[in-house]
Amino acid sequence: QAQETKSRTQDLANRVARWLTVVALGGGALTLAVWTLVMGQPFDFALERMVTVMVIACPHALGLAVPLVVAVSTALSAQHGLLIRDRTAFENARNLQAVIFDKTGTLTEGRFGVTDTLVFQDGLSEEELLKLAAAVEQHSEHPIARGIVEAVAHPPAAEDFEAIPGKGARARVNGEEVRVVSPGYLREHGLEVQDDRVDRLAEQGKTVVFVVRDGRVVGAIALADVIRPESKEAVRQLKAMGLQVMMLTGDNRRVAAWVAREIGLDDYFAEVLPDQKAAKVKEVQQRGLRVAMVGDGINDAPALAQADVGIAIGAGTDVAIETADIVLVRNDPRDVVSILRLSRATYRKMVQNLWWAAGYNIVAIPLAAGVLYKLGLLLGPAVGAMLMSMSTVLVAINARILQVRA
Repeated sequence: QAQETKSRTQDLANRVARWLTVVALGGGALTLAVWTLVMGQPFDFALERMVTVMVIACPHALGLAVPLVVAVSTALSAQHGLLIRDRTAFENARNLQAVIFDKTGTLTEGRFGVTDTLVFQDGLSEEELLKLAAAVEQHSEHPIARGIVEAVAHPPAAEDFEAIPGKGARARVNGEEVRVVSPGYLREHGLEVQDDRVDRLAEQGKTVVFVVRDGRVVGAIALADVIRPESKEAVRQLKAMGLQVMMLTGDNRRVAAWVAREIGLDDYFAEVLPDQKAAKVKEVQQRGLRVAMVGDGINDAPALAQADVGIAIGAGTDVAIETADIVLVRNDPRDVVSILRLSRATYRKMVQNLWWAAGYNIVAIPLAAGVLYKLGLLLGPAVGAMLMSMSTVLVAINARILQVRA
């Protein structure tokens, strides 16, 4: 699919190649006319000049300057698990100024485990608190929900399950309404928890959710999501390339700040609801920055579409992958660095090939026409054919160097 979409550089090369065909025909005819009508040379001499001009001006090298690089870069990216779905977006990646990562499953492993339980109601045990939460969350696919469910061997049954987008979930357990919700949900509904232990857990980078039973906060559960060991290195390399690195997360500000400090982010957006992610990407774009969004979830699809370049983690949802311009097969944020470097290297090779093909014609066509004939320098058709072939071979070799250096 990558080679089916043409970039602006490819379009430019095609237009120039078409014009060069016109130049070859027009230049050949003009050469014939000048040598016969103006210079008074024999017709066979003028015809030989015309043929040489047409042979040298054959736009093979120019026509292959970009496609050869495209073929090599596409094969190279596929070998490294970097699937290019949109060539234009891939080419534009060289000009990116900021990269925004979704946190869960991208910068972190997305595998939450319960680390702490806090009970706020007398007569309720930690085990009972976990069972209440697991009963609600067993119907959810969120990583936090899976972490809670995995902590309980046999969750009780629940009825009337309903997800609260970006805030949690609710259901009826043993006839009582139970909600497992975020700190933001508590603030919105005027529910307060005065407990220093909650603050300390948040400062440790843990995600804290609250269990609300019949309108009363009865406990809190802390979970930890492990930061991918590759994330810090990926952020460091992106910053070394001159890019700003940011993060989107639905977690509270303390957790987001802790993750940002751990891996060295430039900025972050905390407590972002799923339907707000695209707006946050647009907010960064309105700062005048060209932005890439990296995510893996169904909720990331609008943000991927909003970004200048959308990059999906290969293990993500089908919707995210379908929306993305580039797909990373491995769950390794360092591959974002690889695709940006490949984009820059590919563009350099395209420009080099175009300059060589254009420069060759600028020098060779006048020589073929015989402008230095009086100085004894004259190219024949055979030499012209050889030079034309050499220019094409050099363009091909330069394209292959991209693979060797990678």
